[in-house]
Amino acid sequence: MNPKLKLTLSSTALVASISILLSYNILAPPAVPGSHHLHNAKTIQLNSAFGPESLAFDPNGDGPYSGVADGRILKWQGDAVGWTDFAFTSSHREDCVLPFAPEMEHICGRPLGLRFDKKTGDLYIADAYFGLQVVGPAGGLATQIITEAEGQPLYFTNDMDIDELDDVIYFTDTSTSFRRRQFLPSIFTKDKTGRLLKYNKSSEEVTVLLRGLAFANGVALSKDSSFVLVAETTTCRILRLWLRGPNAGNVEVFSELPGFPDNIRRNMKGEFWVALHAKKGLVAKLALSYSLFGNTFLKLPLSFKQLHSLFIGGKPHAIAVKLSENGEILEVLEDTEGKAMRFISEVEEKDGKLWIGSVMMPFVGIYHL
Repeated sequence: MNPKLKLTLSSTALVASISILLSYNILAPPAVPGSHHLHNAKTIQLNSAFGPESLAFDPNGDGPYSGVADGRILKWQGDAVGWTDFAFTSSHREDCVLPFAPEMEHICGRPLGLRFDKKTGDLYIADAYFGLQVVGPAGGLATQIITEAEGQPLYFTNDMDIDELDDVIYFTDTSTSFRRRQFLPSIFTKDKTGRLLKYNKSSEEVTVLLRGLAFANGVALSKDSSFVLVAETTTCRILRLWLRGPNAGNVEVFSELPGFPDNIRRNMKGEFWVALHAKKGLVAKLALSYSLFGNTFLKLPLSFKQLHSLFIGGKPHAIAVKLSENGEILEVLEDTEGKAMRFISEVEEKDGKLWIGSVMMPFVGIYHL
């Protein structure tokens, strides 16, 4: 038999077998012990928009604001008004007419992490393609601040937090090899080119604090700014870099998680909410434990949707974890069936509610604590 034909038949048979396993939920990861009430969350639909990855409230408490897949930043104005345009990361708005067009992200921009400077009211934006940006309190077109570090372009700017006492921004560059729309190959190949960086607003100096990270993602400072957390998505863990005190400069594992962490957000008590994109199922464990499996999955004739379904175990779900200041798991919220929430990317606690973003859904969730 022709070798190419034989390979094609083998691949087709494997894909068919995987489809059967997924349809019967055989590959679905188990529920995580804890509270499974996230299916009670309410949703606020986005009009002609998709993927509210990050959420932020301005210094007046208004919002939330959220970046969506076509490069805009939207502002929630309440039920009577709904979502309105606030800012955008690219001037090429005439080319950015589709709510979801991954092939246009490098033109339209893809805003991910958002943070307000409470002193100035400026909104800082981590755009996956345009680097670190800022827009004033009136909104409009964002201005680029940082596009490279150590002579190397920012390739996948992801999230940030602001130390307002020191006028410093800590932010992540997920990979120097893969773009945002290539996030699955980045994970399946166990790419370790991610970085945690620091931007000094006064001196405009950029410093690389950590490198060699496996999908550097969410960032959050501790309440006293003595340490900064960074999510390492591929390894399903949170790292802690000490900034002050006797341990300054040391890095340690802060928490091991049952799934793939996205953004981290601190609440008023100093605890941390971590949104998990998905739990770590059988296929993900195989792919990340053995390079042969990961490379094989990438070579299969699978669409992005099929590969993503394989990665998450076939069953859309949502899971959020609250961590103590010491990295202990305090609470687990899960929608095991994906009835209300799916593929969440951020959990922001405010006034007794959790505001929940999702990089892959057309809505924002609200969960009452």
